Amino acid sequence: MTRPSRKTLLASMLILCWAAAMLAAYWWYEARYLRSFSEQTALFYGEQLRLPDELAGPGPIRLVHFWDPACPCNVGNQQHLAEVIERFAPLDVEFYAVQKPGSSGQLPNTLRTLKALPELIGSAQIPASPAVAIWDRSGQLAYFGPYSEGAVCTSSNSFIEPILDALVANRPVSASNTLAVGCFCDWQKD
Repeated sequence: MTRPSRKTLLASMLILCWAAAMLAAYWWYEARYLRSFSEQTALFYGEQLRLPDELAGPGPIRLVHFWDPACPCNVGNQQHLAEVIERFAPLDVEFYAVQKPGSSGQLPNTLRTLKALPELIGSAQIPASPAVAIWDRSGQLAYFGPYSEGAVCTSSNSFIEPILDALVANRPVSASNTLAVGCFCDWQKD
C-alpha cells in the first residue's frame, strides 16, 4: 500500500478548510438574515395612532410608512411602495415615513419623496415593521397593518391598494386593527 503524496494531502487539507469556511459562512448568513425573513404573526392595533396636530383633521388621504433601516423585510416592500406612490400621488394621496426610534439609515432614492415624520402619536405601540397607516380625507384612521400577508409584497397580494382605491372613490374603510402573518421585524426591540 502506498502512502498518499504530499500534493494529495495538501489538496485534501485545502478542500477540507474550504468546506469548513463555507459551512461557517452559511451559519453566519443563516443567523444574520434567514431568521429575520421567517414569517411571524403580528397584531396591529391602531386605536392609539394619531397624526400630529399639523396633519390632523380633514385634508388629503395620508399614508404613513413605518420602517426600520436594519430590517431585511424592507427589501420586499420598497419596490411595491414606490409603485404605490407613483400610482396614487396624483390622486390626492400624501406619503409620509416614520423611522424606528433610535435607528439610523436612509430610504432608497425611489422613496425619497416620502415626507419624514419624527414620530406619530401612539407610534411607540407599533408591534412590527414594515407597516402602514392610512387616514381618509376626513382625518379618520382607515387602515393600520402590514402592506400584505406573506414574505413578499406585490400588487397581487397587497392590502393597501384596494384600500386606497376605495378611499380615492370616497368609499368608507375601517380596518384599523389587523392580524397578519408575514415578514416583520419587531419594532420594540433594539
